[in-house]
Amino acid sequence: MTISVDDILPDASFTKFGENGPEPVNLSSLSTGKKLVIFAVPGAYTPTCSSAHMPSFVRTVDDFRAKGIDDIICVSVNDPFVMHAWGKDTGALDAGIHVLADAESKFTTAIGMDFSAPPAGLLARSKRYAMVVENGKVTTLQVEESPGECTISAGESLLETL
Repeated sequence: MTISVDDILPDASFTKFGENGPEPVNLSSLSTGKKLVIFAVPGAYTPTCSSAHMPSFVRTVDDFRAKGIDDIICVSVNDPFVMHAWGKDTGALDAGIHVLADAESKFTTAIGMDFSAPPAGLLARSKRYAMVVENGKVTTLQVEESPGECTISAGESLLETL
């Protein structure tokens, strides 16, 4: 089943790189009582993700906060070491964006956003999307038709929905 507007997100465990290395992060601890933006990329360091998607949220982080968004979370089917390095390299960590690894693709698969593109070397990855979540409930969802596109899931496009 693919997640849609008005659905409640499943509780999920991600991994982030903390002070002492990888540590678990439960989605419920980030979403309870909060208004979030969650966006997903097919892969850290891939071209569109690095040149368009992540930068669009780094540019708009203050605008989202001004609209009442508590946190911005980037999810990718990568390991926490890669996500942490990518977060540093893109300025996401300095901007306060959470970069979370869904290394086993459990969350991505549970919400029906998984895909594979073997010719590009992308196996069990996440579709490119952006959503607004209020207290665990999806209120806005924008999914790209192709993983190489970043138009409706870009920070500026999602910001226009608020």
